[in-house]
Amino acid sequence: MTSILSVNDKVLRRRNLGTVCSEVALLLGSALLLSMAHPSFISNNGFGFLAFFALIPVFAVIRNASWKVTALYGFLYGFVYYAVFNYWLSTFHPYAILLVTFIKAVEMVLLFLALKAADSWFSNAAASKVLGDRLSNTAPKLIPFFQAIIWVAYSYVSQSWFAGYPYGTIAYVLYRYKVLIQIADLFGIWGLNFMLVLPQAFLGAWCCDHFSKTKTEHSQGLVQHLKDNKVVVIAYAVLLVAQIIYGIATLSYWKNADEDNSFRVATVQHNADSWKGGYDTYKRNFLNLSRMSLEAMIQNPDMIIWSETAFVPSVDWYTQHPYEGDDEGAAFDYLREIQDLVDQFVEFGTNLGVPLLTGNPSGVIKDESQPAYDENGDWNKLDYNSVILFDDGEIKQSYRKQHLVPFTEHFPYEKQLPWLYNLLKANDYHWWEKGTESVVFETSNGITFSTPICFEDVFGYICANFVTAGADLIVNMTNDSWSGSVAAERQHMAMAVFRSVENRRTTIRGTNSGITCLITPDGKVQGEMEPFKMGWKIWDVPVYSGDTYGYTLYSRTVDLSAQICTYVSYAVLAAGAVLMIVDAVRRRKSHA
Repeated sequence: MTSILSVNDKVLRRRNLGTVCSEVALLLGSALLLSMAHPSFISNNGFGFLAFFALIPVFAVIRNASWKVTALYGFLYGFVYYAVFNYWLSTFHPYAILLVTFIKAVEMVLLFLALKAADSWFSNAAASKVLGDRLSNTAPKLIPFFQAIIWVAYSYVSQSWFAGYPYGTIAYVLYRYKVLIQIADLFGIWGLNFMLVLPQAFLGAWCCDHFSKTKTEHSQGLVQHLKDNKVVVIAYAVLLVAQIIYGIATLSYWKNADEDNSFRVATVQHNADSWKGGYDTYKRNFLNLSRMSLEAMIQNPDMIIWSETAFVPSVDWYTQHPYEGDDEGAAFDYLREIQDLVDQFVEFGTNLGVPLLTGNPSGVIKDESQPAYDENGDWNKLDYNSVILFDDGEIKQSYRKQHLVPFTEHFPYEKQLPWLYNLLKANDYHWWEKGTESVVFETSNGITFSTPICFEDVFGYICANFVTAGADLIVNMTNDSWSGSVAAERQHMAMAVFRSVENRRTTIRGTNSGITCLITPDGKVQGEMEPFKMGWKIWDVPVYSGDTYGYTLYSRTVDLSAQICTYVSYAVLAAGAVLMIVDAVRRRKSHA
């Protein structure tokens, strides 16, 4: 009997060129559909509905493929998906898109193998002999749940290491589906990931069994499949109905919610990448920013907001360590120009009449035994990507970016991988030091806010930490101009939507080129400024305080739901491995 099963298994798993070509085509189609679900070069808004079925081919192919082929498919899928989805990274640097696509491809190899394990180990005929009749009938029906949980775990773990990169997470396609995303204040994006993946895992398995050329007597129509798995279907239907009801009720609540305060701010969008060029660029940007800020002052704002690194020369550094020498040489001429520009900024900010919030690098002495400037005019300093609140002629508060962009702002493996460190450094990547404190700014009229810098607002835990530290408003300071892509800017904005929903706080985005906008606590995007266009805008920002509205479940527990999914995934895979080991031992004994 065992030999017959073995022969049949070999027949069922026999690969041919036609099968491989079909599977590759399905995977490529799935990768393209999922990339188009996000904002892309085809649609700046994305076709979010595609994400409701784009993954079905993935689960069908994984179920049908061998282990070795599954690993290859995982690499292919990850590489193609991120190459298409993140096409705009090539405008930053060719290395950027190569690094991202390679890393995500390797991560997807692990994901595909884990999904394969869940499918194979709990549907394998051998496992039924270990589990017994009752459990052997139940275990296969749980596979879609196992796979959905594993997908959530993958999404979380892949964002939790040095090169964590949340872009492309499937939940973010739902940023325009307001009813569905309200559960983010309970479970973050992780609950949404689960709800999107579960039905596709279920249908993917059926598609494989029903349409495969090697289908067995177990193949059945969709209606019969739904009937046979009615517990799974009912469970998902209940979850979906609860999600919709919660969404409708929450939207109604926030539609009628009274704001605690209103904060009138002006955002200034100068449409320039501050890092391109030297003194002339810094000077031109400052003149544009200051001119538009003065124009905005006619509307009596409470604060002016510039973007990330809008003013590049470090105000903190040059006010504490002013260059007042008369040394000769190009380097010292440059220092005098920069010092003069900083003095102009200080004078402008002093006379502005309201606080000025701007991205501005901060610097500290690197070697305390050495002067601030050496004999060549070089700085003796460590740099931080920072935000400063400038008021009454001084920096009142500042925040240093805590989560730096991997490979471009931060690379911790200089000693372990010196060749890669030197390669990145040779290609003009700028290394920053990491900040350590979740700073909460406070205005004279009692408004509290925090300022996640650019990449930081794609991580839920950072904004949650700001909110629980006392921030009643999220001010995201961003420089996305280098991308040259509206789609890239909208992908970033889409993730910011979830930070507002997760924490039930208003977000105001101050960007240099887009998407400058306001996001309400229910995830509605309002008043978008036209991207890649210079201008300013006045916002009456509704403020909802923690004293009145408290903290959401997500704000208090952060990524607990994802962590639970991770541990459950480990347990599921471990249990499956044990089943295979026990069966192998049993078969060996039977042949002895």
